[in-house]
Amino acid sequence: MEILLIENVPNLGVRGDIVNVKDGYARNFLLPRKKALPVTAGNKRQIELEKERNLKLRAKELAEAQSLKERLETISLAIAKKVGENGHLFGSVTNADIVDLLKAKDFEIEKQSISLPHVKEVGNFTIDIRLFSGVHAKLALTVTALAAE
Repeated sequence: MEILLIENVPNLGVRGDIVNVKDGYARNFLLPRKKALPVTAGNKRQIELEKERNLKLRAKELAEAQSLKERLETISLAIAKKVGENGHLFGSVTNADIVDLLKAKDFEIEKQSISLPHVKEVGNFTIDIRLFSGVHAKLALTVTALAAE
């Protein structure tokens, strides 16, 4: 089934793309959640209007993502975790921890857009945050040992 995406759908396409998907995926997931419109002769005009609107919206979102990237790359994050012997953490640093650190610095980032290496030790790490298609911010993360009580 040919559909027009109204929203960005991971691993499928971005808003405004016309893609072919299986009928069940479109009928049971994309269409009920208002993420897509079917491509039919009746809605060709609406599709053209939607494409124009999406081009403007994508340009605006790209500019916002670039601005956010510049602001994000000026900060660095630090977190203190409980450690055992040899500097190994009890648990690990997760995307939710990074989201909390960013919220404390007034940044609203979804945890799905954060790509974090497996952090199980004390040290310095680089976090990759996907802000928009092709726009990624790199942040420095410092993991330290929590002071003993």
